[in-house]
Amino acid sequence: MNYKLKKISGDASLREFYRLKKGKKSSIIVKSDKEKFKNLITYIVVNNILKKHSIKAPKLISNHYKNDIIEISDLGEKSFYDFIKKKKNKLSDYKRLIKIIIKLQRIKLKKKYRLGKFIVSFQNYTVKNLHKESDLFFDWYLKHYLNITNLHNVKKVLKKELNKIYKKLYFKNETFVHRDFHASNVMLKKSRLGLIDSQDAIKGNPLYDVASLIDDVRIKLPLNLQTKLFKFYHLNSHLQKNAFNKLKNDFEILSVQRNLKILGIFVRLHIRDGKSNYLKYLPYTWSLIERRLKNPIFKKFNYLLKKYIKIKKL
Repeated sequence: MNYKLKKISGDASLREFYRLKKGKKSSIIVKSDKEKFKNLITYIVVNNILKKHSIKAPKLISNHYKNDIIEISDLGEKSFYDFIKKKKNKLSDYKRLIKIIIKLQRIKLKKKYRLGKFIVSFQNYTVKNLHKESDLFFDWYLKHYLNITNLHNVKKVLKKELNKIYKKLYFKNETFVHRDFHASNVMLKKSRLGLIDSQDAIKGNPLYDVASLIDDVRIKLPLNLQTKLFKFYHLNSHLQKNAFNKLKNDFEILSVQRNLKILGIFVRLHIRDGKSNYLKYLPYTWSLIERRLKNPIFKKFNYLLKKYIKIKKL
């Protein structure tokens, strides 16, 4: 049998991916020598959890943890992003992704999972976690992209207001959260949808993955479609049916938090890792933030942003 190994395009992580061709069959080799417990062991565990709950995910074929690699099943070369980006009517297809999120949220995570000698546990998405992520906005985007000079003071003032906002989140951190649920992390093979890149899963707010999908910085969805998808989630989720305003509150807070983080991550990828292609997403990321800042809960934060920062969108 002929074997062919070909490196394939990766993601924003430090992992490397290879497609191993074995005749007509193929598998994926994942290589990670940094944060390898999360990127390899936790990834295997989360995928096992997903499959147990009838959510398609890569299956472990062989584990070579000592050599920094694992071999997993190949979910194909076509992502949902590839499929949907040129499609005019996106609503029905996006509803399928909302249904996957709802399915994820029915998972009851145990305190610990074993994989051989390894133990994997899932932490709660605390306010401290939210700040750690949105700090990337200050430490990379403001510092290295906007070159803010009085950064220490600006960060102190804005973080104080963000802290007040984060504490107004309504729903508790007790839901399975994929943490990077967007169109590029869903694979499409023979009309079946499969989920990848799930090693960062955590117990958190149910609106996080909803915000990640609907306010995806990589694909521009019109406001009316975003609104329809949010209403579809509201009507079909396990959460109380009279909680629309509470859901919307958490959705918009977490959308802003996530996209502030993404601004920082994309600048870090450009400066630290030489991945400058992510900079093209910065203008639309700001547009999404501005869209959600219209919520009165952000009134003071929005004022402070305009006072201290001259936004460089292009």
